[in-house]
Amino acid sequence: MSSRVQSLNPPKPLSSKIPSSSLLASPSSSCKPVSKSKKYPTISVSAMSSKHRPSLDTLNSSERREEVLRAVGDSLSNCLSETHLHLAVPGLKSKTRGKVRDIYDGGDYLVLVTTDRQSAFDRVLASIPFKGQVLNETSLWWFNKTQHITPNAVVSVPDKNITIAKKCSVFPVEFVVRGYVTGSTDTSLWTVYKKGVRNYCGNILPNGMVKNQRLAANILTPTTKAVDHDVPVTPDEIVQRGLMTQTDYDEASSKALSLFEYGQRVAAEHGLILVDTKYEFGKGSDGSVLLLDEVHTPDSSRYWIANSYEERFSKSLEPENIDKEFLRLWFVNNCNPYEDEVLPDAPKELVSELAWRYIFLFETITKLKFEIPAMEEPIHDRISRNVSAALSSLL
Repeated sequence: MSSRVQSLNPPKPLSSKIPSSSLLASPSSSCKPVSKSKKYPTISVSAMSSKHRPSLDTLNSSERREEVLRAVGDSLSNCLSETHLHLAVPGLKSKTRGKVRDIYDGGDYLVLVTTDRQSAFDRVLASIPFKGQVLNETSLWWFNKTQHITPNAVVSVPDKNITIAKKCSVFPVEFVVRGYVTGSTDTSLWTVYKKGVRNYCGNILPNGMVKNQRLAANILTPTTKAVDHDVPVTPDEIVQRGLMTQTDYDEASSKALSLFEYGQRVAAEHGLILVDTKYEFGKGSDGSVLLLDEVHTPDSSRYWIANSYEERFSKSLEPENIDKEFLRLWFVNNCNPYEDEVLPDAPKELVSELAWRYIFLFETITKLKFEIPAMEEPIHDRISRNVSAALSSLL
């Protein structure tokens, strides 16, 4: 969540008021699939027991995957890329457009719409069918599962793409937790490590590590939240600059590490590795430190397939991933995503495969079946109706 937007506070337990069917179509939105890309592994999922963990090699075809890809193909030109709820819902005062979320000021509440925009390298790269719904529902599942670790900011979820929350004071720090030396962005641990950095955000790193190697222990590498680019910072600098008090930082950092350890355990139980992630926190009106934004989604986290990691690592091969690193690596190989003013359009095959990977992750972690949106009602009508009803009930 942007640091320019006040955020969230949970007055009551999570509730999910999601209609039985929804759709993803907006006349003002579009995905732009173009040129074909080289072949790459695909993922399929079926009923899995503890003896049958997900694998890119063995689960490369299934009726479920084909069903999802057909729906994705039908929706490539109907992604939810923009919303204008402040023009349709009484009481919404203003809109802030983040890289992925459109955030509306509803007085005592914020309305967060998770769109299908796909961001990386500090810019929007593409739009991915069903992505907003996947992220919102994935976060809701994790918010519910982690209440024993920390209170969170959700008030209600009246639509598959929407979360409503109370405002609070957002800490201008992102808590990035890492379990492996990896990544391709400027602030990723592998990028800075291969440049010779051995003291990163207050963490002393040993010599001789290689890409995708597991760290001896999970580490916290916080960043300051900036409009264009997040900046790594040490815990001491956070307190010295007045970004957080020592007490608040200690509580938030402890919660971040506990959340990550819990997420790793859950991921491992489902044949996955939670590699790294980010958390955002804020302070509620009662002074409590609250978890905000999203939790353990493929947008905020890296996930690898567990049963192939060791073998691929031993051969210096990239781990099989089911997060947006898939998209990052394509852009790194085809352009300079930080410096090129105009980027190539993501190929149709890549967009479709990434949409499936997000759904695959949701279904693998939650053991729930992702509900493919219907196409009978304009997305803006559905969202506007559901937000209006939800805000009215909160008055």
